[in-house]
Amino acid sequence: MTSETFQLRVRVYYEDTDAQGVVYYANYFRFMERARTEWLEVLGVDHVTMMNEENRILVVSEANAKFLRPAVLGDSLIVTASLERLGRASFDIKQNIYRNSIDGELLVAGGVTAACLTADTKKPKRIPRSIFEEDSS
Repeated sequence: MTSETFQLRVRVYYEDTDAQGVVYYANYFRFMERARTEWLEVLGVDHVTMMNEENRILVVSEANAKFLRPAVLGDSLIVTASLERLGRASFDIKQNIYRNSIDGELLVAGGVTAACLTADTKKPKRIPRSIFEEDSS
């Protein structure tokens, strides 16, 4: 099982902020989604191929975040993603958001549970184990 923490740099733009210049809380989930998508691509997951050729889709079934400090307009953020738990048809992804670097100030601590479903019936389907094997990246 892969243990590396994926990192994605994100810049805070005006469109990400509220009237006070602080990142609007829902946008942290957008940043986390971008990091998850990029991380899964590095692991070899092509969502279109998975849906069209394997009849599988990945959906978020639970999301959580603890907002510790606000990000502001112009900040450079590091958004992480790492596998925390792998089940038969779901997996937990730990995600954090830091200011400037992985060693910087922790702004948001959170994560998601993702489920694997059949694309047509939306019923649970086994996750291909090859996605999270060390040599798949």
